[in-house]
Amino acid sequence: MNQKNLFVVGLDEFNRQRLGTLRGAEHYRFHGVIEPEEVYETEIFPIGEMLERATRELEAFDGSIDAIVGYMDFPVSTMLPILCERFGTRSTSLESLLKCEHKYWSRRVQREVIPDFIPAFTAFDPFDDDALTRIGEAGLYIPFFVKPIKSSGSRLGFLIDSPETFYLAIEQLREQIGLIADPFNTVLEHARLPPDIAAVDGHFCMAEEIIGGWQCTVEGYVFQGEVVSYGIVDSLRYPQVLSFFHYRYPSGLPGYVQEKMTELTRTVMTHIGYDNAAFNIEYYWDEVQERIWLLEINTRISQSHCDLFEKVDGISHQQVTIDLALGQRPDMPSRQGEFPMAAKFFYRVFFGDAVVTRVPGEAEIAALEAEFPGTHIALQVMVGQRLSTLPEQDSYSYALAHVWMGARDETQLLANYDSLASRLGFEFDDIRG
Repeated sequence: MNQKNLFVVGLDEFNRQRLGTLRGAEHYRFHGVIEPEEVYETEIFPIGEMLERATRELEAFDGSIDAIVGYMDFPVSTMLPILCERFGTRSTSLESLLKCEHKYWSRRVQREVIPDFIPAFTAFDPFDDDALTRIGEAGLYIPFFVKPIKSSGSRLGFLIDSPETFYLAIEQLREQIGLIADPFNTVLEHARLPPDIAAVDGHFCMAEEIIGGWQCTVEGYVFQGEVVSYGIVDSLRYPQVLSFFHYRYPSGLPGYVQEKMTELTRTVMTHIGYDNAAFNIEYYWDEVQERIWLLEINTRISQSHCDLFEKVDGISHQQVTIDLALGQRPDMPSRQGEFPMAAKFFYRVFFGDAVVTRVPGEAEIAALEAEFPGTHIALQVMVGQRLSTLPEQDSYSYALAHVWMGARDETQLLANYDSLASRLGFEFDDIRG
């Protein structure tokens, strides 16, 4: 039996094992391209160098290159269409991907087909001393939300409620935006961009009208032009702050709201021309105004949701990525998992900064995982680490651990997490803020 060779950018051992459980995995050989440490937990993305090194690795392979995939955000998501085009494997086009990931271009395209479901927005240069005035001239006034044209997670996103908070945000943006803007501009050089989009490069930011409500993510894919949504995951935040508390699947949204989000998803992804690849779209449902808002489009599955789909549906939705890359309609089961409900929790602290002096030991973690079957705890810090050195954090808190759990319903899920969280023995010194 000839096995197909699938190359995964940034493949780590944890995901190698998970990929091995997918349907049809016995027919595949998974190979890593670019070490995971280079695309995980790093502040520097030499994307041009990584593309050339990945090209050399693939050219040196003695065998067929049947698919090139990834399951991560920037820089992996933007590297994939470039590599796939070079080696003749399946992927959506770079331009269609950028119509999702370049936040200004994406809003422009969304406005063409679903104008009533997106906020007012404008792009601005954070290095322009008159940026706040120009935002006002575009019709946006405080309060509003600011984020980079290209970001990762909630990084460098700020709620602006006064001129003072705007200028504090500008200080951080000017200091840090180049870490992603410079490599993102390298990607833009590979694309055919309209002149008005090319003028808004990775060093620009977005100002957007404040939107909110019940946040969720529609996970989907496009196969030969057909847009399919196969699951909606709720994103629930800590009270009064922007930090995520947990992701929960399946969604608790009313059925008619889920149906409308599915319809909007089909409309916008068809208009963009995205094809033969996975995606997810984040939405808000404002229950008071009875209004749906499209927040953003991501050109990948959410890795955070893999365990949720496995627990509830019976298999990780990495199945979607692999099947599409091989030119097959995705073979995703539904509700065949061990649990009716699952969640990924973020165990956080809301310090300005601190030094970690104690983390739960292996025996403590093993005991908690045994007490709550199906639970997996992944520490994000180590003893001696200063919290401010953690990568990919939001602007308001630090995630010390990720906790995946399954349960029969929401009540049991939250009760089990509360019991577990109360026994996670983190300790700190030099606490600031």
